[in-house]
Amino acid sequence: MSLLMLATAASRAAHLAEIDKINVTLNAGGMNTINIVLAFVMFGVALGIKPAIFVEVFKKPKSVILGVCCQLLLLPALTFCLALLFGSWISPMMALGMILVASCPGGNISNFISSLSKANIELSVSLTAISTALAVLMTPFNFWAWGNLYLRFAHIAGEVPTLVIPLWDVFKTIFILLGIPLTLGILCSQYLPKVADFLKKPLQWISIVFFLAMVVLSFWGNRVAFLQCISVIFIVVLVHNLLALSIGFGMGSAFKVPRPDRRTLTIETGIQNSGLGLVLLLGTSLFAGEQWDLNGGMLVITAWWGVWHIISGLTVAACFNLTDRRRAKNQNNG
Repeated sequence: MSLLMLATAASRAAHLAEIDKINVTLNAGGMNTINIVLAFVMFGVALGIKPAIFVEVFKKPKSVILGVCCQLLLLPALTFCLALLFGSWISPMMALGMILVASCPGGNISNFISSLSKANIELSVSLTAISTALAVLMTPFNFWAWGNLYLRFAHIAGEVPTLVIPLWDVFKTIFILLGIPLTLGILCSQYLPKVADFLKKPLQWISIVFFLAMVVLSFWGNRVAFLQCISVIFIVVLVHNLLALSIGFGMGSAFKVPRPDRRTLTIETGIQNSGLGLVLLLGTSLFAGEQWDLNGGMLVITAWWGVWHIISGLTVAACFNLTDRRRAKNQNNG
């Protein structure tokens, strides 16, 4: 029995090593294209942000505070715990991919999913804006802090790349990718409202198409290896995403916020801007260097997250709407 277990462990370790060997690179033109398109995507997110929205939301700040805590504190911390629980079932690079996704701000489709779910859209927009603005500081800090803690507490055998992330370089990169487009989008929303309303919906759908296209094009050359590892990646991302959704729903329920707010907390915590994570991995030089040569695990986790959270977000919206119909039906029968 022990020999069988050893053989299984060795086979799994070899499989994980193959995942980490997946190598996705882009030339300078490809990197610039991704960065420019992401900037337009974030500009589109900002078009729905009007300063007046914050006034009403912050009159009752309980849900805002809960949402910020869920996204910026609880999700990275519990992702660290989940990565430790996965143990040898994932590689260190896959664990760091989970932590990178958890360190990113809320996804730019969360507002769209919230509208489908009959959630508190104003709260959704506010949380997206706050988490995205704070991402300039919190994304590099959370990834650096929880990534180093994981490597310290995981007790991983063998050579593991030292996690050295230049915080200032990450800060500059995220400021350029997020800070400038967000500022321009908010200014457009404030002073050119008709233009903002005209562009908002198209840019929202373009962002979804862009991310899916980026995943497909980036991994096309490694499609065989990617398909071989999807069984492992699927389970890891599924559990991680369920954890994120549960954090938002659990905190909303524990603190008894209104039902629309609880739905927003669920969606905002469960939908992460993994597109930003993929851009940081592929479109910048932050993860260049010998220690990051075998970072395929990070890439596939981040890429599949971006695909899966669209599926899970639409599923959650459908469940919320089904609950509403059942509740309305019971009230009519009663």
